[in-house]
This record gives sequence, C-alpha cells and structure tokens, in this order.
Amino acid sequence: MIEAWAREELKTANLEDRRLNERLREVLSLLGNRPSASIPAACGGHAEMTAAYRLFDHENASFERIVAPHAEATRLRVAAHTTVVLAQDTTEVDLTRPEQGVQGAGPLDGGPRRGMFLHLLHAFSEDGTPLGTLRATPWVRSEGGAGAEATRRRARRVPIEAKESRRWVETLRQAQTEARRLPNTRMICVGDSESDIYEVLAEARHGPANAAWIVRACKDRLLQPQAGVTERHVLERLRAQPVLSTYTIRVRGRKAQVACDRRPRHQPRRSRNAVVEVRAAAGVVVQAPRRPGGRPPPVAVNIVLVRETHPPPDDEPVQWLLLTDLPVDTADAARNVVAFYCLRWMIEVFFRVLKSGCRVEERRFERIDRFQSCLAVYLIVAWRTLYLCRLGRACPHLDCEAVFDPAEWKAVWTAARRGPLPPTPPPLGPMTRLVAELGGYVPRKNSPPGPQTIWLGLQRAHDFALCWRAFGPEAQRHRLLV
Repeated sequence: MIEAWAREELKTANLEDRRLNERLREVLSLLGNRPSASIPAACGGHAEMTAAYRLFDHENASFERIVAPHAEATRLRVAAHTTVVLAQDTTEVDLTRPEQGVQGAGPLDGGPRRGMFLHLLHAFSEDGTPLGTLRATPWVRSEGGAGAEATRRRARRVPIEAKESRRWVETLRQAQTEARRLPNTRMICVGDSESDIYEVLAEARHGPANAAWIVRACKDRLLQPQAGVTERHVLERLRAQPVLSTYTIRVRGRKAQVACDRRPRHQPRRSRNAVVEVRAAAGVVVQAPRRPGGRPPPVAVNIVLVRETHPPPDDEPVQWLLLTDLPVDTADAARNVVAFYCLRWMIEVFFRVLKSGCRVEERRFERIDRFQSCLAVYLIVAWRTLYLCRLGRACPHLDCEAVFDPAEWKAVWTAARRGPLPPTPPPLGPMTRLVAELGGYVPRKNSPPGPQTIWLGLQRAHDFALCWRAFGPEAQRHRLLV
C-alpha cells in the first residue's frame, strides 16, 4: 500500500513509464516508513526488495528525475509563506568500502576515503520547519581534482567556471529563479563561510526585489580605498560602529576536525551561554580580489558583526561577520539578519537526519549511479522525518490526520496510552510526542522530541499500523460483514 503522503509528494513524477512512476511512489512509501532500516528490511519481502533495486538500476530513474517532483511539491509549500530561508550547503558522502569499492566513486580528500559530494538548496520557514529541497547537485571529484585548488596562488589563475566553488554561484542563481517564480514570497539565500566568494557577492546584485542573501565572511576583506577614509579592513570599520544591541545566545560546543588547522572558526569550543554584542554598517564597499584578466569592480554590502564580549580565557570567542543586502540600520533589523543566518543550522540537522537517520552512507551499491538514485529517494525521506519533527512544534494544535492516517494514529495511541481511543483525532503536537516515545523519547518540560527519536518511532508506528489494519477493530468488523 502506498502512503498518501508519498503519493502526494510524487504526484508529478515522470519517469516516462506509468508503472515506473507507481513503483517509485511505492519505494518512497516503504523507505519512508522505516528510515533507519536496511532496504531489504524496509521492503519486507523479496518481491518488493527486487522491485526497489530494479528501480534504482533503471536508466529513467535518475537522481534528477526523482528529485524533480519533490522540488515541485516544495514550491507549493514555499508559496504558502511570506518569508522563506533558502539554505545552501555541501556535504560529503563517504562510500569507502575496503572490501569492494563503489564503481565511479571519487576521492574525498588527499587520503584513501572514496565517495561523492552533495550540494543542496533547502527551504525552511521562519520557525525552522523544512519545506523541501529546491535544488540538489551531486558530483564526484575526479582523480587528482583535489589538488586543483590546493594553493591560493594557483586558484587565483583558474576562472570560477572551472572550479568546484562555482556551485555556490549556480545555486544562488537557482534561488533567484525561485524568487522570480513566486514574487509574493521573500526568499533569503543563506550560505556559510565557504560561500564567501567574490563572484557570489557580485551575482547577488542581479536578483529580483524579493530575493535577498546572507553570507558569513570567512576572512577580513579589504575595503575599497576612499579619500579621507583611514580604515583598511572590514572588521576595523565594524568595530568603530556603535553597539546596537547586546543579548545572550546558546553556543554549541565543537571539536577540531584537523589538528593542524589554525583558523579561528575551526578551533574547538565548549558549549556555553555567550553574551554577544551586535554592530552593523550599511553600504560598505569591499575591494574585489584579483582575477584572471584584472581586478573586477568593487561590491557594496551591508555587514553585521556579532562578537562575544567576555569569552573564557582559554576558548575562542564567538564571532560572526555577516555580509548581506538586507537592511541593518536599526537594532531590530540587524538582529533579524542574525536570526535568519541562525536558521542555516537547520540544513546541518537535515544532513544528520540523512546520514544518521536514513543511514545513506551504509547503503550497499556496486555503482555510483545506482547509489545516487537511492540517495534521491532518501532525500525525500529525510525531509519528511525532519518535517514531522518540526511541524509538531510549529503547529501543535493541527489535526494529526493532516500527517498521520487513521490507522497510524489509532495504533500508536493504543500502544502508547493503552486506553480507549479519543472521539476525535488528537492534535499533532501530542501525537508527535507519542511517536517519539516509541523511539525512546523521555518527556520533559520544555524539551520537545528531536529527529532521532522521531525516525526511530516512525518505524515502530508503521509496524503497529500494519497490525491495526490487519487485526484492529475495523478489520474485525469487515470480516464479520463479509
């Protein structure tokens, strides 16, 4: 049986074969009900498993064609919002198989690890609810390709069209295209420090009126020389500005991934409550770096500086330097920029759901093209898992049948509450907590369930729903009538 959500999400699927379209919906439904299970376990039978693997091997079931209907459904969800954050980021997919390598996988770094990369443009509402993927770009690095940008001197001689970093510009263009399609929705494209590239800042000026952007700077850029101006760098200009506001944020701890990396933003940090001050400057003209053929024209940007006031003596202070075209002239406007940038963290959560919840890196395929087709399906599965988690927080009073079918919520309620069913479907918030409890969530005050307990609970909820359909009160009444 194909779940209603899977049929709706892939309503516009076009694999050039009606039966293949239906098989795609069936596979999405099966894998979505058991995100963490292996493909054979999720399918629950030899025939279904064989059909799934044949789908991934079919030439028409490419990564792009599987993602396309999900992107169409995402646009419908985006259109229902007045403001949406489009976060773009890259993650590596480690497919290292010591016993048998994946054909077509490429190097991930200078070591022996093999795999591929995935760059996403994912939409989030203002409360952090994931709306879906609008653009997904998988690619495999060629042998020796990692050294093409190994040194800054050599990289300056290579045009961006020949670099992997062109993905940031191309994805920004896609965000601008989406804004033109939906002129009544303000779209804010947000990127981390890896997207701090001159070509991205230059391209951002060509977007429509409802398209904005935020980029976290990875370095202290040079200012364009001006008569009577003594500051040479962006940070020097920002530190001379008055403090607009001061407030406390919760900082997540982190570990250094590479011991020899001395960059401040990559240093280890302890979790803590940090008091930060916010400064801003509008219309700052930054100097363009040298490029093949000369130095491009300068770019004017608005900048917000968020800096910790009293960091621990043995820890790296929190500091964000945010470049944007959003207004920054008031304290509220500057804090809005910071709030929008903070939503970028949700794409990191999405990648965690994709890798830890859906366990995509553990899927066994002989060829990279088959794996990418499977990855496209799990992109949708990961979105739905995180969507349920966040929607339960954002819309706790929504009727749960907007997400769960009657067999699902009735089976979960009976298993978790061990009591009679309510006369009407329960709200989505309490229902999501019940599903999470099946996955190990321990209810605490002001501590909503996270995606891990949701994806574990969904698997048990699916099993209970199967039993309910086969042996529940409705099934018994049907047998009596027959």
